[in-house]
Amino acid sequence: MRDVRVHDARHTAATLLVEQGVNIRVVQEVLGRTRVTTTERYTHVSTPLMRDAGERPASALRGKP
Repeated sequence: MRDVRVHDARHTAATLLVEQGVNIRVVQEVLGRTRVTTTERYTHVSTPLMRDAGERPASALRGKP
C-alpha cells in the first residue's frame, strides 16, 4: 500500500463532492476553508465533467436542454 497523506484525502473528497454536483461554496465549508480560491485548488476536474462541459453548448445550439 502506498503512503497516503490526509492532504491527499482532502483533494479526493473535494473532487468527489464537485463531481456529485455539490456547490463549490458547500465544498468550501466541508473543507473548512475561508476562501473559495483555496478550495478550487483542492478540486480536480475529471474526464466526465470535461465531457459534460463540452456537450452542454452543443445541446444548447441544437435547442435541447
